[in-house]
Amino acid sequence: MSKLRIVAGWLSGVSATGTVVRQVPTRNFNQRPLHEISLIVLHGISLPPSQYGGPYVDQLFTMSLDPKVHPYFEGIYNQELSTHIFINRQGVITQYVSFLDRAWHAGRSSYLGHLECNDYGIGIELEGTDDEPYTEVQYQVLRELVLLLQQSYIDIKDHIASHSEVAPGRKTDPGPFFYYAKLGIRRAASC
Repeated sequence: MSKLRIVAGWLSGVSATGTVVRQVPTRNFNQRPLHEISLIVLHGISLPPSQYGGPYVDQLFTMSLDPKVHPYFEGIYNQELSTHIFINRQGVITQYVSFLDRAWHAGRSSYLGHLECNDYGIGIELEGTDDEPYTEVQYQVLRELVLLLQQSYIDIKDHIASHSEVAPGRKTDPGPFFYYAKLGIRRAASC
């Protein structure tokens, strides 16, 4: 049984899979414009590419990534990026930005004709790549979180999209190995 809850935009508690929520606040956010929260945008990330574990996702979103650790980091270490939630391969949830604030995850984007998804969306990053399946525990935790977000922010309803759908041609994540059917959650029509 889930013991996750949202208080003042911050997730806390323990998921049904037994993982405790981590909070790692970042300065990479700003106020949302006067938009209701009405979308969840799903992403995939691994740092370095195709490698899992380690502190690098936290470091990317908190602007403490060392460009000398890996050649790939030289091109991204100083980018001002963030997301609301990151779910690693073991189902551990990390929150970087309050749901009430605007995280910087989708970039130039559009959903059902509405531009700038960061203004009204919640970003959820899954540790993974376009080249392999996500873990069952990630799907379990993601489903639990999506249901809680839908209950907490009624305007979300069934508005869940991938980064590739809101930024077609520019982004490919979470990739062809992400299966919405495993969430068991209804989605609105395509972007």
